Parts: sequence; C-alpha cells; structure tokens
Amino acid sequence: MAIYVERGAADVGVAGRDILLEYAPDVYELLDLGIGKCRMCVAGHRDQRDDHASVLRVATKFPNIARRFYTSRSREIDVIHLNGSIELAPILGLSDVIVDIVETGKTLAENGLFVLEEIEPISARLIANKAHYKFKGEEIDRLVRGLEEVIGK
Repeated sequence: MAIYVERGAADVGVAGRDILLEYAPDVYELLDLGIGKCRMCVAGHRDQRDDHASVLRVATKFPNIARRFYTSRSREIDVIHLNGSIELAPILGLSDVIVDIVETGKTLAENGLFVLEEIEPISARLIANKAHYKFKGEEIDRLVRGLEEVIGK
C-alpha cells in the first residue's frame, strides 16, 4: 500500500511500521492505528554472546532496518537477506542472529530461539501522499479525527 500512496495512486492508506522503516517511502505518517501490534526484534539462541571479535551474521527480510540498527551501534554485520523461515538461519548455522517481526514469540520458542533485543514496536499506520495532503488536507484531517475517535486517541 505504501507504494500506491507514495506514487499518488491513493491519497491515504494503511501500512505497517515495518514497511515504513524498511523502505522509507516519501509519505506522511499521520496516525498509529494501534492494530497489528508486534515488535521488530533481534533473536537468537539464548546463549548467543556478541564478542565483537568477528563480523556478526544477521539473517533478515528487513536488511535496511538491520543495517541501521547495527550501524547505530558501530557494529559490523553481514546481512543475509532471506524471505521466509528466517528462524531457521541460526539453527542451520547460516547466521548468528535474526532480525524479524515477533508477535507472540511462539515461532521463535518452537525453534529454540529467544528475543535478545527489541528494535522497534510495530503497528499499522495511516499514511498520506505528501502532495495530495497539501491539496486535500482538510478532508484527510477529518478522516484522521474520525479514526482517532473510533480508536480512542
């Protein structure tokens, strides 16, 4: 949805915060809708220790989020970009840790993995095209106020 809003095919839309962080579309983020709540986390084996002696291997389908997170910590990483079954990477020795969305942690636990660190809370966000907002701001603001009433903000 973010690409449709960014490119002007839609005035507004709903996108997960993970998509906004990963792809950084040029849109306004208007409202946290408070639905689809989960967390972007670093996960790995319980005994995973980062000694900073070698490059940390990170499996993820969110390479930009992973790079920004570890760059902010001055940590060198090797990103292994995967699109499915991310939690298998540490089990198979492909990576040291993963960066992925965690809702309940059940899938991690089933694979013997644990949340080591939370990067960012994730939820659905109302977004708007920047140019359309300039021309339709009043309409869009009415929509935002109506949604705020419904979700209790």
